[in-house]
Amino acid sequence: MEDLLIRNGLLLGASTGAQRADIVVDKGRIVSVGAVGTMGAFRREMDASNHAVMPGFVNCHGHAAMTLLRGIGDDLPLHQWLEEEMWPREDRLDGEAVYWGTMLAIAEMLKSGTTTFTDMYFFMDDVARAVEETGIRAVLSRGMIGTSEEEGSSRMEDSEEFVRRWHGAAGGRISVMLGPHAPYTCSETYLSRVANLSARLAVPVQTHISETEHEVETMLARHGKTPVEIVRDSGLMDRPLIAAHCVDLRQGDIEILAEKEVTVAHNPGSNLKLGSGIAPIPGLLEKGVVVGLGTDGAASNNNLDMMEEMRLAALIHKGANRQPTLLPAETVFSMATEAGGRALFLDDVGRLEPGCRADIVLMCLNRPHLTPANNILSHMVYAAQPSDVDTVIVDGRVLVEGGRLVELDEEKIMAEAERCARQISGDNNGG
Repeated sequence: MEDLLIRNGLLLGASTGAQRADIVVDKGRIVSVGAVGTMGAFRREMDASNHAVMPGFVNCHGHAAMTLLRGIGDDLPLHQWLEEEMWPREDRLDGEAVYWGTMLAIAEMLKSGTTTFTDMYFFMDDVARAVEETGIRAVLSRGMIGTSEEEGSSRMEDSEEFVRRWHGAAGGRISVMLGPHAPYTCSETYLSRVANLSARLAVPVQTHISETEHEVETMLARHGKTPVEIVRDSGLMDRPLIAAHCVDLRQGDIEILAEKEVTVAHNPGSNLKLGSGIAPIPGLLEKGVVVGLGTDGAASNNNLDMMEEMRLAALIHKGANRQPTLLPAETVFSMATEAGGRALFLDDVGRLEPGCRADIVLMCLNRPHLTPANNILSHMVYAAQPSDVDTVIVDGRVLVEGGRLVELDEEKIMAEAERCARQISGDNNGG
């Protein structure tokens, strides 16, 4: 007896468009896609005739526990925002706060259709514990800063231990990468050491690259190289590497990223809010670079809504370049699903195909803003809202049903997150 039959849904795929089909799920994976008929026995059946059935969103970049800092330090440039508002508060974080901040992020992501998220932060054992308990899929990294030999070595040791404890844990739902923060917080020598550790542990790497003009100009003044060139020369690009942002790319940078097969996490909402700019995504795609979408942290976005990121990605490049043909809906939908999985080096995530992980979202179509049903895939990019999410399945396990979290106590999560936020802000009286 197989676990689940999703019957008669309108299946959405970036390359396949929309088609009616059944999906059979067993032991956490998709077994078949197509007409099932009346044969077979299933532990559970779902009637998806009034739903779009699509891969869960893959959030390629973020800092989950920064939900606790949502609404703090708004409307500031990146480096002032980091140095004056974020870092002082992050110094007051502890494992409990990171756990509840991550639980809050997971609740928000699940309810808006995200089934895989990427995280680079601190107290990562507590992040991994939240992932293990909630059933979501995650790619986790301990943030590493290498401005001094002692500090850098300590964080590298922590990262190695974290890889050994958690890579492949939670039935394979947890993957671990190494997470050097950025070329402006990690020396080229330190990045080389990270590359060597990545090869020894056989895990990929994630980092921030060229997020702002200020960062690039600083690196050019100090080293005579762009951040992309620094990372290349360190050897880090010889490892599987996903680079977040890549907003301010200079002459030759795109060619380097393409040649080295670096993947990119595009975070349009965060980049716009921080005034960082607009990444040259059309140019990256033209050179064959794999680009996924991310929200970044909720302190710089200020939500974890991948539908909003799809819409922004589709719109800003059209407007900035005055070309309505750029980043069509199919491309952006792929960036949020299939290409997102590839960007994270997860070959069995982001597609509704036999053998893939059963990370599936059912979207209600009986909505005024999704009517008429002229082009449902386009509707998912340009019109859909998180409130349209009906059912979310991760690894074959139903985590959201009827728009509600099945296993998590949402009220408790919000209350604990509120308490932790007050503590790290030095305000125990609310407000």
